[in-house]
Amino acid sequence: MARRMQRPKPRDGRKKKRKTRRFSDAARFRGGRLKLEDIDYKDVATLQRLTSAQGKLFSRKRSGLNAPAQRRVALAVKRARFMALLPYVS
Repeated sequence: MARRMQRPKPRDGRKKKRKTRRFSDAARFRGGRLKLEDIDYKDVATLQRLTSAQGKLFSRKRSGLNAPAQRRVALAVKRARFMALLPYVS
């Protein structure tokens, strides 16, 4: 007869936590549709969608941008902050 292998139990008797998704697809801004030419410091509405409520820039994983576009967005946000179009902090 074949014996069934049992999974090893955690040593302290607690159950394992399941990994959950952090960002749903609905909460994710798909900036991948943006072209490098579309990123501009004067486009405040787009830059606000790429920043959090505290004024921090979202990560590439969350915003869906590639590396060159993320660098252009970071530069555009810095310029918009300097020109007082975006706040440094909220």
